[in-house]
Amino acid sequence: MTFRTLDDLPADLAGKRVLVRVDLNVPMAGHEVTDDTRLKATRPTIEELARRGARVLLLSHFGRPKGRDPQATLAHVVPALATVLGRPVGFLADCAGKDMEAETRALADGSVTVLENTRFHPGEEANDPGFAAALARLGDLYVNDAFSAAHRAHASTEGLARLLPAYAGRQMEAELRALSAVLKSPRRPVAAIVGGAKVSTKIAVLSHLVENVDHLVIGGAMANSFLAAKGMAIGRSLHEPDQLETACGIMAAAARAGCTVHLPYDVVVAREFRAHADHRIVSVHHVEPDEMIVDLGPHAVEALADLMKTCATLVWNGPLGAFELPPFDTATLALARLVAALTGEGHLISVAGGGDTVAALNKAGVADQFSFVSTAGGAFLEWMEGRTLPGVAALEQESVA
Repeated sequence: MTFRTLDDLPADLAGKRVLVRVDLNVPMAGHEVTDDTRLKATRPTIEELARRGARVLLLSHFGRPKGRDPQATLAHVVPALATVLGRPVGFLADCAGKDMEAETRALADGSVTVLENTRFHPGEEANDPGFAAALARLGDLYVNDAFSAAHRAHASTEGLARLLPAYAGRQMEAELRALSAVLKSPRRPVAAIVGGAKVSTKIAVLSHLVENVDHLVIGGAMANSFLAAKGMAIGRSLHEPDQLETACGIMAAAARAGCTVHLPYDVVVAREFRAHADHRIVSVHHVEPDEMIVDLGPHAVEALADLMKTCATLVWNGPLGAFELPPFDTATLALARLVAALTGEGHLISVAGGGDTVAALNKAGVADQFSFVSTAGGAFLEWMEGRTLPGVAALEQESVA
């Protein structure tokens, strides 16, 4: 994977306008940011460029506005970003046009400015060449630091990279190097943990993984569909009856590829889907008709812990059980802490991604102890599917042109 980074830029960027594609699409309550994780991810790139004298111009989408929607203005994100950066952050009321060209040329070296929501323009999502050219006139250089938006072929993520000298920001660089280390050129054995509710949303992920990893651990409600596909009675457990044939096909593909699929053989069951519901631990062969599987059992967790100790690389997407309902977060939290310990000891390279996964690792208090935790959602899943991400491809092609 070949792409240019900030290391390939001149040390002195004074007088240069650098358009930086970041992801400021953060959760809000009213006009207040409720989770600044993505803002913090932008800090290394912004600080480095500003320190080198660049006029840093931040491009981002926010929500799904239909035209100019005052509720979707990025102006509301600016105060939180300024707090994260510990410095003043300016704001421009548009991201294209002659007025904005004049505004960007008048900015001070080392300044940081947020431009208005790119999705206020229909040319953004259409990847319109004219709109991409209008964006390009605001800058001299382009940096993409938004891996979370790299699966979209939009003007600010793909079109712009083909019009200006393009570079990967520090967050993008870290994502690409970490993900490449997991599936492109990994240390083996490689394991993947895939959880969540539905097989149907992760068919492509599972199909790609069985061809590339040595061990596939299936958890969450997805595991129920695989257990049912093997003929086991799963009571009232959440599953997808129409995906049983798909589950059988994935297990057959894994067998052909030499990938071992790991399903639980003891589980936690309850009759109510709520926190602290009465529950018991049973073999997967002894689930009663009125019970539902809500977590992996202790023997299954112990077996997975033993597996992790034999592996060199792990990619994790999705919880193992109903982790949002204690105590049915037990398996996810226990395995997360074990993986973190193995990572800290240098035995395991661990990469995790996806909103629920990040939430679970934060709940376990170990997110900062994994080798890498991706802030991306859709882009992380598409990468796990083996798909080409337009925003990444644009950087690769431009960098070797």
